[in-house]
Amino acid sequence: MCDECFRPLAAINGSRRRRLWDLPHPCHCPVVGVCFPLPVLRQLVGKALGGKAVADDYEIHLGAVAECMKRNRLSEVLQKELESRYAGAVQAFRAAKDTRAAADMWAAAVRGGDVPGAFWAVLTHPRCDELLQEAVLRDMHMLQHQAGAAARVDAARFGELVKENGVLGRELGRVQERCTRVISEKSAEIERLNAQLVQQRAIAIGKDSRIAFLTQDLERLQASLPDYEDTTRLRRRLEQLGARLAVLEAQNARLRQQLGEAQCLLGLREAAPVPAAEHRGDAPRESPVAFHFKEKTVLCVGGRNGNVSSYRDAVEKAGGHFAHHDGGLEDKQGALDSVLAAADLVICQTGCISHNAYWRVKDFCKRTGKQCVFVENPSTSSLTRTLQQITAGDPAETPAADAGR
Repeated sequence: MCDECFRPLAAINGSRRRRLWDLPHPCHCPVVGVCFPLPVLRQLVGKALGGKAVADDYEIHLGAVAECMKRNRLSEVLQKELESRYAGAVQAFRAAKDTRAAADMWAAAVRGGDVPGAFWAVLTHPRCDELLQEAVLRDMHMLQHQAGAAARVDAARFGELVKENGVLGRELGRVQERCTRVISEKSAEIERLNAQLVQQRAIAIGKDSRIAFLTQDLERLQASLPDYEDTTRLRRRLEQLGARLAVLEAQNARLRQQLGEAQCLLGLREAAPVPAAEHRGDAPRESPVAFHFKEKTVLCVGGRNGNVSSYRDAVEKAGGHFAHHDGGLEDKQGALDSVLAAADLVICQTGCISHNAYWRVKDFCKRTGKQCVFVENPSTSSLTRTLQQITAGDPAETPAADAGR
């Protein structure tokens, strides 16, 4: 090695920063190895040679270290790259005015892990003497050993991670395959359910359309039927009368049974000896007038509502079936013709009937020849006397009642 490498630093440095070719040769190897990444170094060597370097990394490193001993095209290219790459560190070390300050800044850079820029800045610093240079080279030598050990540990760890990554990759492949299969199954099920949903919607739409058509047909049919509302009302009225008839027939059967029992008891009394007091005729007794309508329907038109039950008892005791119409006061006029057609005898209470109902009853009975009796007094006793008169053969209409209208 030449003597120039061991000249005192103060003799060559002065107050300016040293260049790459000004550094001692032992500094060139760590500077090139630490401050230049291998791809960058290969690119710079190719640029200086005017072509592409084909040597391996070790040969390129040795050639660059050898060329740094003097100023040439490659050393100038490397010098320019170092100044550009580590300009921030060089600017920071300008604050060190003496060797002690430069050493402290280098130690702080080592502790912080920012070594390449600080290494170049401290070696080229004007206050870097032989002692600081030796200390920096020793630190860098140990850092390179530690970096190598760490690289070996990292390589081993990297191998383990590669193996673990392979295991996890295979497991991930199995999971992805299982997920793909589940997604395919769920997609098929969703398609099947969507098809069923479309089918059910079509069925529901068909049912709604059918209901709409049937509703239109029903409305059209109801509109084509004459007196549909009257027919419906009469049907309900007929059902009510049927239910009432069933109740009355049960009541009539019970009354017939009671009548039979009473007749038997009366027969027993007539067979018994009559006391002498009854033959003397001390108290004259009115004998009841017997009358019977032989299951005929007796229609009572008009009358007081509170006497309807009494009217019914009088007719049923005479053996007839009772029917009633209020003469237009509450019952509707449309139901009057139907009850008139079903009656065998009509009793018109002229004192409690509308004019319209009166003339309808009279006109109907004249046209059909049906027996009709007009009574002014709406009492039960008057109705009973009228029934007795009809049984005795009196005319169908009373002149006094007819004259009142």
